[in-house]
Amino acid sequence: MIIFKKALVLLSLAATVFLTGCGTISTMGKLEDGAGAEASKMWDRWVDAEGDIAVATTWERKVKPGLTVEDIETVFAQVATERNMRSVGELPLSKELESRSGKKEKFLKVYSYCSPTTARKMVDFSPHMAAYLPCRLSVVEKEDGLWIYTLNMDMMVKMGRKLPSPLKEEAWAVRETIYQMMTRAANGEF
Repeated sequence: MIIFKKALVLLSLAATVFLTGCGTISTMGKLEDGAGAEASKMWDRWVDAEGDIAVATTWERKVKPGLTVEDIETVFAQVATERNMRSVGELPLSKELESRSGKKEKFLKVYSYCSPTTARKMVDFSPHMAAYLPCRLSVVEKEDGLWIYTLNMDMMVKMGRKLPSPLKEEAWAVRETIYQMMTRAANGEF
């Protein structure tokens, strides 16, 4: 099955190059090294998820049993402070739903973080990047416990046009911060 998927990806890429011609070849030369491999990973996740694009474009971690939302929030704050990121907002969706319905809801909260100087530089590089701001982590209570979800930031630093220095290094630092927030919080690494 994996070989079939890879062959399908290669066939799709070949068809794209053939159908779009020089524009595709020109664009491919402007991409980050390894962009194709990263796109292939996303493609595989998309196929495995039966076309769910959100699965293909996000990271997730199951939170270690016994950890609380407060534990997760503590780790988020610690990592953000260690790596000079700013909390820029929270959206307590489950509390909002509870206040509307009067019924208990499974936990759902979105946490937003930003590096303002990096955000400005990214938007100057590509105004469309503004749609990805700020960086978000969501804590979701499911039947099997708490989960943390965030955007797969490898799309930003590995798949697109080559980022100029020092923006590339700054974007990588933001990617690492969000990744560490998710991973350390899920494992309870205070």
